[in-house]
Amino acid sequence: MNRREQAVTYKHSGSNCCQAVLKAFEDELELSEDTLMKLGAPFCVGMGCFEATCGALIAAEMILGLKKYEGRPIIPAARTLHENFRQKCGATLCKDLKGLETGKVICPCDECVGNAVDVLEEYLNK
Repeated sequence: MNRREQAVTYKHSGSNCCQAVLKAFEDELELSEDTLMKLGAPFCVGMGCFEATCGALIAAEMILGLKKYEGRPIIPAARTLHENFRQKCGATLCKDLKGLETGKVICPCDECVGNAVDVLEEYLNK
């Protein structure tokens, strides 16, 4: 099973979108599953309860920081990840992705989780 499939499986096993992406990279992080679950717990419906950034994207950016931070800001890398996610999903805000104001879902959670994994892997494997 690849990382994308793992993340979606975690999502269907009770993890929220953020936790699912974090857990899919557990083997590369120096954090326990319990710590990853705690870290991702507040982002179950995006940041701010649907109002802001998708939890899956938040997790991808957290992992980016854990893997690439070397004492200086990593703004260009974070911007690239954010933009690539937006291109794949159509938006980055949970409320927009879920169509809370329009009634039209742009990208379901499973796709957001999978796309967050994909954009992170694409960036890390460059």
